[in-house]
Amino acid sequence: MNVQTDSAKIAWVTGASQGIGAALALKLAESGWNVAASARSEDQLVALARQAESLPGAIHAFPLDVTDEAAAAAVFADIGSRLGAVDLAILNAGTHQPIDGTRFAVAPVRKLVEVNLMGTVHCLAPVIQDFVARQAGRIAVVASVAGYRGLPTASGYGATKAALINMCEALRPELAEKNVILSCVTPGFVKTPLTDKNPFPMPFLITPETAAERIVRGLESNRFEITFPRRFTYILKILRMLPYAAYFAIARRMIPKER
Repeated sequence: MNVQTDSAKIAWVTGASQGIGAALALKLAESGWNVAASARSEDQLVALARQAESLPGAIHAFPLDVTDEAAAAAVFADIGSRLGAVDLAILNAGTHQPIDGTRFAVAPVRKLVEVNLMGTVHCLAPVIQDFVARQAGRIAVVASVAGYRGLPTASGYGATKAALINMCEALRPELAEKNVILSCVTPGFVKTPLTDKNPFPMPFLITPETAAERIVRGLESNRFEITFPRRFTYILKILRMLPYAAYFAIARRMIPKER
């Protein structure tokens, strides 16, 4: 699939009202794609569609709260009936909330699980059913390097992203048997309203536009993992291999001073 030059192709991007999702929708529209953009805010989606009016492709607003399983299936079906069969699904919807581990509570973790994990599952199920039936299609699930290893203040967020990575690893070989290619996107820090909540320095911070370019470039290949920025993500991969004693000594230094 030539993501950068395909025309008359249909892409579904969730979490498209801002940040990486909005930048991805615009990047695909620049390349001639018809983009079904989903998020909770219809006003933001309509504004995004207006930004694409002069581009070769187009962006169409399909409002969706991904925590609603029935709504996710209905929106996917609506995209098919209004625009045509989806060729590429980028499941990017998610939220972030730092959690002070000494004040750990159920409510923020439940919200993160419902949006980040189950929200992705709700969208993934109808996509897989359709793609497997057609034996065609490309899926990208946006996780995070926070899923590589437990990080201070990310006990809830990181758990959801680790679950997404594990789920994608399990699905990849099974879907490949039906000619459906699944990739897992694991970005580092991207400047968005969500990362603005982080109470600590964020090394190698990149813009949503740069992230979108990296994702689209990664989708030019069939590789499983699309990760960036490389220097930062490789550091976290090294941390993943450290024994616990060494890792926890480093992790203690990551705890925000003011909590």
